[in-house]
Amino acid sequence: MEIQSGNCARAAAYSEKNRGFSMLVMQNGKTAFEHYANGGGADMRSPIFSGTKSFWGVAALCAVRDGLIKLDDRVADTITEWRNDPRKSQITIRQLLSQTDGIEPDPHLHSQSIRDRNAVAIQLPVIAPPGSVFAYGPSHLQIFNELLRRKLNGASTISYISENVLSPLGLTSLEFKKDGRGYPLPASGFELSAREWARFGELVLGHGNYNGKQIVPSGLLAQAFNGSNANSAYGLTFWLNRNAPGGREIDIEKELDLKWQRARWGGICECRAAPSDMVVALGSNYERLFIIPSMNALVVRQGMSARFSDGYFLRLVLGR
Repeated sequence: MEIQSGNCARAAAYSEKNRGFSMLVMQNGKTAFEHYANGGGADMRSPIFSGTKSFWGVAALCAVRDGLIKLDDRVADTITEWRNDPRKSQITIRQLLSQTDGIEPDPHLHSQSIRDRNAVAIQLPVIAPPGSVFAYGPSHLQIFNELLRRKLNGASTISYISENVLSPLGLTSLEFKKDGRGYPLPASGFELSAREWARFGELVLGHGNYNGKQIVPSGLLAQAFNGSNANSAYGLTFWLNRNAPGGREIDIEKELDLKWQRARWGGICECRAAPSDMVVALGSNYERLFIIPSMNALVVRQGMSARFSDGYFLRLVLGR
């Protein structure tokens, strides 16, 4: 199915009405539609908030590629302080990346005042048995950041993601929201233009290959798109539309605003009308990178906080 520019224009009008300022659609490696509003432009970088997480998810897969880790390794094998804790000792790296480790999610880790986020994160309490709940927040990737730092023998995780993910995509001079120790906040921080963010989508559409360079093996990347028992619609730092067309279409951002105990993730999807193989890098303020492999297409939407519906927007784009 070819995405039609007229449908994209209607979607752009809806997005702009709801404080959207960037929209980019690519299909079959070509720009199918591009629109900027409210003083924006193709070179304007904007925060993608939690869209940052998916970059670190790919960095984690690069670490698997490099033999530094295995997804089902126990975290306590590296963060040895956890070895004698009956619950923490059972947590795997896969559970960190899928936010199902049972650790307190701790939004406070976003604070700029914390001197050592890694140290705070690894000391957080367990709130549920590992694998039993999906509790979205910054703690899980912060713990992974400390694990990766130790696997690198103390070398910079910023250098690792820059060399293995960002530089191959031509992404430079990005903000990492460092703490007092210089450690990054993997949960948020990147600012990208729509075109820059689209490169990451092209990497996914290329099964781990970008511009002829295999950044991550295709079979390994595919593991990022498997959901968990606790939330089948979230893989390894990516949201999944796998429950479409029969799933329960929700506003994910509104659900994330609830305390983890109240959120309901069973059988959810982003858009019932979108293909079930769609995966999403998602950030606050309805920052979105929708990637649809079966259509060889991606859609970037950036904007300010406002009332917005992913499902409605995608129906307009797809003409459904």
